[in-house]
Amino acid sequence: MRLGMYGYMRLAASNEEGVENEALQSELAGHAEREGFTLERIFIEQIRSNEPAFDCLTDALRASGIRNVIVPSLWHFARLPGLQRAMREHIEQEIGARIWIIQGAQR
Repeated sequence: MRLGMYGYMRLAASNEEGVENEALQSELAGHAEREGFTLERIFIEQIRSNEPAFDCLTDALRASGIRNVIVPSLWHFARLPGLQRAMREHIEQEIGARIWIIQGAQR
């Protein structure tokens, strides 16, 4: 039985409904599968959303036994390196989950 994994990605303002969205979701699912996980859900941060996907992700991590999160790159957390680090530390240190980053990963 495979362990579950959540995905997280941020859409560019110009591409909230575009092909890039589908390609990224497919890439997340494929990478999770190759690493031996089942991608249970992808949390997508959108500019026009009333509910921050990052908050939904952290709530889901706390409520479930899932302890793995896959992202295309750290840019999907934030553009500023300090904020990227803070978001990553929140997930890893406060929740105890592992972050898997596709960018730079061997395929």
